[in-house]
Amino acid sequence: MTEQSFPAMSGTLVEPQPAVAPTPKFWRRTAPALTAAALVAGLFGGVTGAVVASPDGTSAGSSVVAQTVSSSSAPDWSAVASTVLSSVVQVNVGDGLGSGVVLTADGRILTNNHVVAAAGGQVTVTLNDGRQVPATVVATDPASDLAVLQASGVSGLTPVKWADSASVKVGDAVMAIGSPSGLQGTVTTGIVSALDRKVTVPGETRRAQPVSYQAIQTDASINPGNSGGALVNAAGELIGINSAIYSPASSSGEAGSVGIGFAIPSNQAKQIVDRLS
Repeated sequence: MTEQSFPAMSGTLVEPQPAVAPTPKFWRRTAPALTAAALVAGLFGGVTGAVVASPDGTSAGSSVVAQTVSSSSAPDWSAVASTVLSSVVQVNVGDGLGSGVVLTADGRILTNNHVVAAAGGQVTVTLNDGRQVPATVVATDPASDLAVLQASGVSGLTPVKWADSASVKVGDAVMAIGSPSGLQGTVTTGIVSALDRKVTVPGETRRAQPVSYQAIQTDASINPGNSGGALVNAAGELIGINSAIYSPASSSGEAGSVGIGFAIPSNQAKQIVDRLS
């Protein structure tokens, strides 16, 4: 695979030169004025019809046998959302927010390091049922942009189910779940656009050093606030932690989805979790 670098881009979307890709941006933003939570479920359905002629070589004018071929292979995204939503939380940090996934019934939570890097110890999580509880940062791994939190006074949460990210294929259907712009419980769907995408995010205020990893690329819509949230397969299993997007906006502009998002693969995330826990 050709390793790609991500130089800074201007506020205008331009076509990169060969083997050069644009700069992904982390999604952490100030808390929005919006207060209503929204659930947006992407549903794929319908019947694909096809007329199949009789295989016996019937001549013109003779009766033609036809049949309708239907497809029922589309994922049941409503069922996936119902299964996974309870395993995703909103992470509140001062005037910013992100997302996280539930690791244990007693409140261990995985999120991005850049979501909590400037927390100063002031972290709360909003559970799927609307409860807001305090949380502490247990451990961080800035090099992988992952962090583990512990929510206080909770029990009976639904841990996310892990998938083997090595089995993910380009074109697989996926769902992203998180709190874009504070709209907790938002789900969007898409496909896996590429695998082993070399992503390098330059250092900034919250990160002294650049962060690099081999990412899963997806076109599922993800925006500021989705950081640390779940990217799941059609079985509702975690294949990645949403972490960065490419946006043509300048550094002073607000990043938004253009269909190029990146997630830390679940196998890598699981290794880091096992080490940090």
